[in-house]
Amino acid sequence: MTEPCDLSAVELRRLIGTRKLSPIELLNSCFKRIDQVNPRLNAFVAMCEDRAQAEARAAERAVMAGDPLGPLHGLPVGIKDLQETEGLRTVFGSPLMADNVPNKDERTVAAIRDAGAIVVGKTNTPEFGAGANTTNPVYGLTRNPFDPTRICGGSSGGSAVALATSMVPICSGSDTGGSLRIPAAFCGIVGFRPSPGVVPSERRGLGWTPLSVLGPMGRDVADTALLMSAMAAYDPRDPLSMPVDAATFAALKPVDLSSLRVAFSTDLGCAIVDHRIRDAFKHRAEKLAPVFRAAQWRDPDMGRANDVFEALRAMNFMTAHLKRYQEHYDKLGPNIRANVEQGMKMSLADAAAAHAEQTRVFRAFQDFFRDVDVLITPTVAVPPFPVEQLTIKEINGEPLRTYFHWLAMTYAITNTGHPAISIPSGLDSTGTPLGLQIVGPHHGDKFVLDVAAALEAHLASDPSIARPVPELARLAS
Repeated sequence: MTEPCDLSAVELRRLIGTRKLSPIELLNSCFKRIDQVNPRLNAFVAMCEDRAQAEARAAERAVMAGDPLGPLHGLPVGIKDLQETEGLRTVFGSPLMADNVPNKDERTVAAIRDAGAIVVGKTNTPEFGAGANTTNPVYGLTRNPFDPTRICGGSSGGSAVALATSMVPICSGSDTGGSLRIPAAFCGIVGFRPSPGVVPSERRGLGWTPLSVLGPMGRDVADTALLMSAMAAYDPRDPLSMPVDAATFAALKPVDLSSLRVAFSTDLGCAIVDHRIRDAFKHRAEKLAPVFRAAQWRDPDMGRANDVFEALRAMNFMTAHLKRYQEHYDKLGPNIRANVEQGMKMSLADAAAAHAEQTRVFRAFQDFFRDVDVLITPTVAVPPFPVEQLTIKEINGEPLRTYFHWLAMTYAITNTGHPAISIPSGLDSTGTPLGLQIVGPHHGDKFVLDVAAALEAHLASDPSIARPVPELARLAS
């Protein structure tokens, strides 16, 4: 039996607006689902039930009074625990922040609330978002809903699991090396990394760097676009922020797939990709190729993608965590330490070389998109690995140079700044979801969402490559 929490965000907002579903009924359905499956999976780690119930009652009164309603009116939302929430514990997965209760929402959270959404709680993340296995010493590990012995991805792992199991219809996330896209792929949902500056941040330590962005997650593209319409804005505190017509994101435009020129790439020419992912992606590409106007196997010039990302990432971590490293070394996990230590070994010449190569690759990527409309790749180079492992050290027997080298399919795209989305496409040979990464032209955020929605609809016509759904009965506590 379908429960209200199982419906899409778009459909739920329609039902609330037409007085066919009460925000209170929806919230209770979400809390019931959380009670059923969260003990097994650990997606939500801090809750605000009383405030959420009060806001649901207020949302219902607004509907009945005929008041103007925001685009997210009455929709429960999960907020990644790297985003500050007024009156709700925000620990960043770190013992150093275990008692942190912010006295105000950060901008994006406030915008989501202003659009009418009801925050139900915080979703789990690795320590300060470092790594793609969602585990930390404060809240423990979060499990994959398709196989709880495996990782769910990260760092927006709690959000992805909450969505896959319909605990809530929408969630926030963030992405540096793939933190929106990787858990979306592993959990069979949608994660969108927008162009830097489209969703502003007043908290980014290096304001001019395009590496880290905030973005939306949903069970389908339309829900993700709906949340995007509330998150996108101009904010003068963010030097990369730009004027944007946020409402247009929710109005998805039909795309004729047969008009598109598509490039498929298994490894971007720079990543080590597990043979199981290669086989699964080749199968998807062969099924999809006839749909497009033109389809080719082609790797873009990603240059020294690994060197560039390692250097730029290290600079970010030096800015955010050097003082913590110096004063609280013993209270930091191995991922934070490794990133700071990498930065401490760098010279100014290393930083300059990384920025110069990033610029060269960006220009090469621009040339690539002159005769290609869309690039499609696997989202992640490996299937989910055992949840007890913090990371992996090799792929296909080939050693990895860093704890995050297996994220190369996503961080290589981060380097260019182009918008990218992960959508689900059935299961791989391990029985866990396969994600397809769709990359579009510079600042082509709306186009990427439109194409993703069209491709999602095409995939849905074939059960073998449509979005998979976890078996909730075996996850219930």
